[in-house]
Amino acid sequence: MSAEQYYKIIRSPIVSEKSTDLKGNYNQLTFKVAMDANKIEIKKAVEEIFGVHVLGVRTMHVLGKKKRLGRMMGKRADWKKAVVKLKEGDSIDFFEGV
Repeated sequence: MSAEQYYKIIRSPIVSEKSTDLKGNYNQLTFKVAMDANKIEIKKAVEEIFGVHVLGVRTMHVLGKKKRLGRMMGKRADWKKAVVKLKEGDSIDFFEGV
């Protein structure tokens, strides 16, 4: 796979209170990933992009919320979340200080 394809798999980091707690206590990071990506592809992408060792990947589908604008009902898009466990001692710099 090329570097461009890895960036299509890993969409963005998720920075929330829960993901910050996972990072601090369990050395796990949370990412928004492509819907068709599997655990093996996510692991390879994180290892290649950030240069870390991944011990495990957990994925989940997040259903989009129903939203209303006046009388019209709409729905946000469904998306996929991945929680990645890193090897002890590894870290990703852009999460530091968050």
